Amino acid sequence: MSIAMLITMLLAFAFSIAVAVAIGLSGLVGMAGFTELPWIAMPKEMFTAIDRFPLAAIPFFILAGNLMETGGISRRLVDFAKSLVGGVQGGLPMTCVLTCMIFAAVSGSSVATTFAIGAILIPALIKHGYPKPWAAALQASSAELGVVIPPSIPMILYGVAAEVSIGELFIAGFGPGLLIGGALMLFVYLYCRWKGWGKRDGEDRLPVLAATRKAAWALLMPVIILGGIYGGVFTPTEASVVAVFYALIVGLFIYREFTPRDVWAALKKSVISSAVIMFIIANAGFFAYLITRAGVPEQIGQFLKATLQSPELFLLGVNVALFLIGMFIETSASIIVLAPILAPVAVHFGIDPVHFGLIMVVNLALGMVTPPFGVNLFAACTVARISVDQIVTRLLPFVGVVLACLAIITYFPPLSLVLRDLVYR
Repeated sequence: MSIAMLITMLLAFAFSIAVAVAIGLSGLVGMAGFTELPWIAMPKEMFTAIDRFPLAAIPFFILAGNLMETGGISRRLVDFAKSLVGGVQGGLPMTCVLTCMIFAAVSGSSVATTFAIGAILIPALIKHGYPKPWAAALQASSAELGVVIPPSIPMILYGVAAEVSIGELFIAGFGPGLLIGGALMLFVYLYCRWKGWGKRDGEDRLPVLAATRKAAWALLMPVIILGGIYGGVFTPTEASVVAVFYALIVGLFIYREFTPRDVWAALKKSVISSAVIMFIIANAGFFAYLITRAGVPEQIGQFLKATLQSPELFLLGVNVALFLIGMFIETSASIIVLAPILAPVAVHFGIDPVHFGLIMVVNLALGMVTPPFGVNLFAACTVARISVDQIVTRLLPFVGVVLACLAIITYFPPLSLVLRDLVYR
């Protein structure tokens, strides 16, 4: 059954069928051809997969990100980041990375970050003489921080699938997120110095105090959201609703850049994005139900235990597999299907499930910026108005930087767990 499902899924991918439909179709083939389950089992398991309270955070965080983009919050965050790092050579690319880090602290979505920040910074980078493909590659890579720095939609999915505390995952994400952000900023600074780019990046840069005053309400947003979660005021799901109301109030009554038509457009865009993710989760949940019923997770777990004799080898093998899987399968679907299989094996090897969750999220997030199905690539290319093939070679150094950070995250657990242990232990 598992082989038939896998072949069906690969054939569907080969014919460019949507990921969610491909997963659902493979599950349908497995159920109809190899089980005696009634047809009602499929919609039942699909509904069960999405009938979980923490998943309610996903549409609200997506909506919050879209409202931030429309309401002027993202533009003020760009001005603030530029006031901090924009004065040095290569300061504008560094501004891109830093802004994505701040924006990620509320939106939870790398695609939302790509569109919101890229719409402002990609044209600015091109205007300052940076090659268009390089600017798009930088934005796509920097936006990956949207799913590493909490709150993070993939972390919510991992927490639900592996039955791990979402609050612990969120706070553990700060170390890896800051590492990747800092490494990307250092890389673009050195790269721009080497290439001689960005000598005029300080033009039109606001003083730090003036930029801080303009962005004060925008900067207060992650403080309220993350402070509320870690202070025990509200849960991550409730925080997503707070984020929506805060973005709406600031955009309507403080910055006054919203119109009713803008709000409606943001709602419509968010509904479509949320429906896509939920449909993927529903189909992946049905797929996971069938392979679990067939005993595949246990067999894979036993194979890994017998083949990989140490935690170090297990993590190396998992990272290679996840990197390849992330190139072809959407991040949300990969986490929903693989987390219940791999997390118990990781625990068997003595690996903290929160630490393992960060490894999975960071690794699979790379799939968002690697061809052929990198959603961040498509988003950045859409903003820059270039084709994907123009961006690939420019992307390789950024992927290399993130891979180096992934190695540190994998084999240095305190980076992820120290802050978690201080708060929750």
